[in-house]
Amino acid sequence: MTDSLDSYIDAVAAALGLPIDPAWKPAVRANLEVSLRLARMVDEFPLPDETEPASVFRA
Repeated sequence: MTDSLDSYIDAVAAALGLPIDPAWKPAVRANLEVSLRLARMVDEFPLPDETEPASVFRA
């Protein structure tokens, strides 16, 4: 998975025109790994069908 994450980071950086210093790539990869792990936890959390979205409050 590390190779695919490195490829993903390179592709996204190129698409955004965002230069990433090679010294920063391990930190970028670590941040992405944590974000993906947290997203997976949210995605896998079971919700019953009758769950409704929270209300929106405006001041």
